[in-house]
Amino acid sequence: MLHVDDLSRRYGKRWALVHIHATLSPGHGCMLVGPNGSGKSTLIKCLATALRPHRGRVLLDDQEVWPNRGALRPRIAYFGHQAHVYDDLSGPENLRVWAALGGYQPDIPALLCRVGLDPDRDDPVRTFSAGMRRRIALARMLLKQPRLVLLDEPFTALDPPGRELMLSVIRDLKESGAMVLMATHLPPTAARVCEHALALEGGRVMYDGPSGQLPSDLAVCE
Repeated sequence: MLHVDDLSRRYGKRWALVHIHATLSPGHGCMLVGPNGSGKSTLIKCLATALRPHRGRVLLDDQEVWPNRGALRPRIAYFGHQAHVYDDLSGPENLRVWAALGGYQPDIPALLCRVGLDPDRDDPVRTFSAGMRRRIALARMLLKQPRLVLLDEPFTALDPPGRELMLSVIRDLKESGAMVLMATHLPPTAARVCEHALALEGGRVMYDGPSGQLPSDLAVCE
């Protein structure tokens, strides 16, 4: 399980997260909502070990994440605003590099097909549209077979078919036992795969409960 225990994080003197508590079970999804600046991305980055909490702790399967970040990072997949792909490499070449760096042995053609890309396409990723680049990044996330999946605005730059693909991939991840936490400005879409919702405002939890019962005023993300 994932346990967030009294987590707080500041930037200078400003607290971006204040006393956050949350729990997520295997095979479940939680959407993280709130206005810009509410702390969603900061929380995601703390869970991804990109930021160190100033107070509290995060436990993944009873192991504290920050002190054990080197060992736990292979179990954690982060999908953020930017694709961060190798522009001069093809899609298959990108995945081969990432697989080699992480020590994975994935079926690369199958991964590319799963995200709706031609596994035989050998032109550089720089020629891809923004949505196609996001699909490459999605395939990179899948090759890890992650335990914890952290999604920060995953529907950005995706057309309607791309959004449906993303939802389908999330369902598959949950069925495999992964835990999914998604920061989003699209609560109705996220609720299709996230049973739970956590609403933040000013770095504090304003709602923690079923996504279907999220108050309408907290579902409005500016």
